Amino acid sequence: MKQPGPDHPITISPHGRRVRVIVDGAVIADTTRALALKEASYPVVLYIPREDAQWERFTPNTRSTHCPYKGDASYFDLDVDGSPRPAAVWSYENPFPAVAEIKDHLAFYSDKVDAIEEG
Repeated sequence: MKQPGPDHPITISPHGRRVRVIVDGAVIADTTRALALKEASYPVVLYIPREDAQWERFTPNTRSTHCPYKGDASYFDLDVDGSPRPAAVWSYENPFPAVAEIKDHLAFYSDKVDAIEEG
């Protein structure tokens, strides 16, 4: 486990705006409680509370990855009306203490959903 610091900063803050994730015309997540995670020079990633997503459209995927700063990521497939989106979503089930706020949150690959709308 590596700690975020000056050479690899990670900040988490409330996003402050409504976020909707859309797949095949269906809103699969809708929240005003998203968290914005900024890690080093990477683009900001929005993490949405699980309870603000249509969980029945998610299926666990066998893919997993490890981040030395955040922990082990689990992946989920999306299926909206027979339109599968493999490993379109990830989540840190037991994130490291430095990023504990993202526990029970989901992040979406923007190229695997039709839109991530902010408003």
